[in-house]
Amino acid sequence: MTDLSRTFGCPVELALEVLGGKWKTVLLARLKQGPLRYGELRRQVVGLSDKMLTQRLRELEEIGLVCRSAVAGHEHYALTERGESLRTVLQSLYDWGRAFAVEADVKLAP
Repeated sequence: MTDLSRTFGCPVELALEVLGGKWKTVLLARLKQGPLRYGELRRQVVGLSDKMLTQRLRELEEIGLVCRSAVAGHEHYALTERGESLRTVLQSLYDWGRAFAVEADVKLAP
């Protein structure tokens, strides 16, 4: 869980504490595309266990970046307004990763 009760040395340290860990940013990037059901997230994020997916989604809900709601009888996860405020940051990370992959000859999944 994210500990926001301590004093942080700078805003970047706080941002990395909130978004830290591989799975949080990956999940946020997937949800940036639109609401997804749990099973859809599980299929899209290769290598993430059910336990870790559940844990990370709860953490993102607790800090107000993701919300869970029922749509047409199915539970969906979506970005909150606070989560939407990360849209440009997530897009910048995506763009940088894509450019770096080309420069470093790293393969990316389609």
